[in-house]
Amino acid sequence: MADAPPPPPQETLTHFDASGRAHMVDVGSKAVTHRVAIARGTIRMQPATLARVRDGTAAKGDVLGVARIAAIQGAKRTSDLIPLCHPIALTRVAVEFDVDEAAAAVHCTATAECDGRTGVEMEALTAVQVGLLTIYDMVKAIDRGMTMTDVRLMEKRGGKSGSWVARE
Repeated sequence: MADAPPPPPQETLTHFDASGRAHMVDVGSKAVTHRVAIARGTIRMQPATLARVRDGTAAKGDVLGVARIAAIQGAKRTSDLIPLCHPIALTRVAVEFDVDEAAAAVHCTATAECDGRTGVEMEALTAVQVGLLTIYDMVKAIDRGMTMTDVRLMEKRGGKSGSWVARE
C-alpha cells in the first residue's frame, strides 16, 4: 500500500504556542468525526519462550490474555501518560496478537476508535506498547533478551486530514 498524499506542511508544531512553550492544542472548534487508528508492533523472543506464550504454559499463566487487557487499559490511560494528549472517550479498543513461529515473535495490533474532535493515534500506539511490555514482564524470568520493535501507526481515518495508510 502507498502512503496517502501528505497534508500541507505546517508552519509550526501544534503542541507549542507562539512563544515556543508547550501547550495542549485547542480542539474546541474542530468537527466531531468518527476516528480510527490502527497501530502494530512486535516482540521477538527465544523459540522456547514463544512456545510457552503460545501454549499458555508460562508460570504467570495466560500471557496473551493478560497482555490484551493491559493493552486496552493502556489505551484508556493514554492521556495520563502522555502529557499533552487530550482525554478521549473511546468507543472501541480491539487488540489482537499473532504468534509468528518463523520469526519467534508475537505481533500486536491495536485498533482504537472514538467519535470526537481529535484523533486516537496515541491511544492505539500506547495500547501496542503496553501490550508488548506486559508480555515482556510476564516471561522476563525465562528470557530477558526479548526485543520490542517496529511499533508504528499503520492507519488512521477521520478528522480534517482524512485517511492515511502506512507502507508495509
